Amino acid sequence: MTETPAPLSPEEQARRAALPEPARRALEEADARRAKAKPVVLPTELGGRNGPEAVRYGDWEKKGIAIDF
Repeated sequence: MTETPAPLSPEEQARRAALPEPARRALEEADARRAKAKPVVLPTELGGRNGPEAVRYGDWEKKGIAIDF
């Protein structure tokens, strides 16, 4: 049994319609994989920084002091 992906916006449908058939098929397969994927549950970090993740947002300092991992 395959799960149906979320409906696409009209703009996204028009963009995908302009793509070659192999590209459309690849996007449909990727959408199906994302729909079936289970969400990743990460454990809470103890004693870590508050706020956004430094690696993701490039925030390598805290109160003007550079942090080196």
